[in-house]
Amino acid sequence: MKAFIFDLDGVICSTDEFHYLAWKALADREGIPFDRVMGNRMRGVGRMECLEIMLEKANHSYTEEEKKEMADFKNSHYVALLDQLTEKDLSEEVRSTLQALKKKGYRIAIGSSSKNTPIILRKLGIYDWFDAVVDGNMITHSKPHPEVFLKAAKLLCLPPEECFVVEDAIAGIDAAKAGGFVSIGISDASRYEKADHKIHTFSDLLNIVK
Repeated sequence: MKAFIFDLDGVICSTDEFHYLAWKALADREGIPFDRVMGNRMRGVGRMECLEIMLEKANHSYTEEEKKEMADFKNSHYVALLDQLTEKDLSEEVRSTLQALKKKGYRIAIGSSSKNTPIILRKLGIYDWFDAVVDGNMITHSKPHPEVFLKAAKLLCLPPEECFVVEDAIAGIDAAKAGGFVSIGISDASRYEKADHKIHTFSDLLNIVK
């Protein structure tokens, strides 16, 4: 194994709450019921796919133009919340583990469906740490499609079977498996039977590569 490809939200940092609050603001504006269960279904999924999940509980249909406005409203709210992020929001555990993996000679990359990935990485002060960054602006298919990870592997000039994918969402593990990667589940994905490896904390990655 020669590389690690990381999901961003819920793995490198925790901006999931910002996503939830932004979707909740939109749902409240539209009078659509929205709760944590629905929010969890959106993890690792693209913005427009998330919107369709939210609209399952809408009491009327929306035009494509209205849907675009709604997605833009959510994203504007989310980006405003991201202003709160600083380098202090990157945990010391994540920071030291990434540094240790690089010292061991592993290449590291980001494979995220979020179109705001570059903003987040720069606010955390780690954009330049990664050998490749693939985000939602660069893909046409959301997870569980493996496109985001396949593009990251291509940028690393490595075949999927030589790359670990670290994911916290079931859709992400399914995407990794579909692409032929070795998957590592953390958080919710650590309880998913299809994950090849399961870890409880980020630093447990170092036990896998001893």
